[in-house]
Amino acid sequence: MSATTSLDYQINRLGFWSIIIAFATSVIAAFLPLDVPGGYAAEHTERVAWLSANAGAFIAAWVNQIAAMLSLSGLFFAIAWKVAGNNPLRAILAAMVVLLSVVAFIIPKFMAVWTIPVLANTITTGAIGAEMADSLLMVLNVSIPFSLYTSFDYLGFWLYSLFALLVAVPLFGQNKTAKVTAVSLGIFGVAYQLVMAVFLFGEIAPTDIEVYFGSTVLLLPVVMVAMLINFKAAMASRA
Repeated sequence: MSATTSLDYQINRLGFWSIIIAFATSVIAAFLPLDVPGGYAAEHTERVAWLSANAGAFIAAWVNQIAAMLSLSGLFFAIAWKVAGNNPLRAILAAMVVLLSVVAFIIPKFMAVWTIPVLANTITTGAIGAEMADSLLMVLNVSIPFSLYTSFDYLGFWLYSLFALLVAVPLFGQNKTAKVTAVSLGIFGVAYQLVMAVFLFGEIAPTDIEVYFGSTVLLLPVVMVAMLINFKAAMASRA
């Protein structure tokens, strides 16, 4: 097996297992709380009390989210490799965009694991800095769609949409599963940009942000299933 063939096999395997992990983290996420019941409708004092009482489950939920994000990034890197043969420039740009998205996503998710539980504990115990911690916890609300915290998440998904637009066209010229992926990514990329434009023009109320933007990512499971088949076939041909 040549070095190029070996690298191709390894990247296809990376993509394959990234999808498996992504699906597994999706199942786990259903059993772990990302925030206080009621989300942004909950009172601040209720959130503080809940975070203090459920710090372990909250941290586990966001560690799982980090794993989910990294697995999606692995999938996207593998997709970028798929288009490198016929459009290397787009593949390089797409990989760079994925790297930027990892940075955008890891910042708030690390804050959820590290900063938010510490802030809640500081407020509850009345330790030094409790007043400042109380103000910071309001800013870092994980459910309010227009908080500083969630802004990083929406930035990450916007970068995902740029990635989708970069790879959709060169990916479409490949096999059937790649075509399904290309169409799904293309629709996702265009839809996210359109929703972003509508939002910036003030046509989407802040309370509706999650509904509009969240609906655009519903195509990503289609991408995952199609590429799972694609990567498995590619690995079999290289074995």
